[in-house]
Amino acid sequence: MAIFGNKKNKAVKETNIRKHRARTTAITNGIENEIIRAPWFSEKALIATEKGVYAFEVSQRATKADIAGAIKEIYKVEPRKIRTINVKGKPKAMRTKRGTGMRSARRKAYVYLNAGDTIQFA
Repeated sequence: MAIFGNKKNKAVKETNIRKHRARTTAITNGIENEIIRAPWFSEKALIATEKGVYAFEVSQRATKADIAGAIKEIYKVEPRKIRTINVKGKPKAMRTKRGTGMRSARRKAYVYLNAGDTIQFA
């Protein structure tokens, strides 16, 4: 093969496939249930589960590494990627004379899993 040839060795590329992993923090003091508060069930989140993306409500102070460590401890799967979103609180009408109140601010985490991995809720 010439130095500037355009032939590529496809066999080498197929063997070098590896799974991606998110950076994790080991959870040693048993606070993983405080980091991951609850699964987030919405129409958008349920559609995303077919593609291996799961949504969770998480603590406001949790980092992506903390969330990845908690997912690994609770569900025994290795996350590929984690994205977090801060959901602002919004005013809601009260059903009394008081007028409006505020819904509390929350934080969501989208957890991406490797192909073939799943999380069972139940």
